[in-house]
Amino acid sequence: MTADELQSLIAQGLPCDHLEVSGDGRHWAAVIVSPAFEGKRLIQRHQLVYATLGQRIQTDEVHALSMKTHTPAEWAAQR
Repeated sequence: MTADELQSLIAQGLPCDHLEVSGDGRHWAAVIVSPAFEGKRLIQRHQLVYATLGQRIQTDEVHALSMKTHTPAEWAAQR
C-alpha cells in the first residue's frame, strides 16, 4: 500500500475538501476535511474513514492510521 493508494481509497469513499496522507507503508497519518463530518463526533468521523478502507484494516494491510478529521468550517477556522 502506498500513500497515493490509501489517499485514493479514502477519497473514493468520502467527499473530501482536503486530504493529506503520509506514512511508511504500515503506519499512516491523514488529515481529512470532509462535509460528511458535519454534526459527527470524533469516533463517528473515524468510523466513516475506516469504512472506506473495508477489509484492509481487518487484514492488516493498513496496520495503523492516525487521523485528524475536520469539517470544512473547522479547517477554515484553523487556517
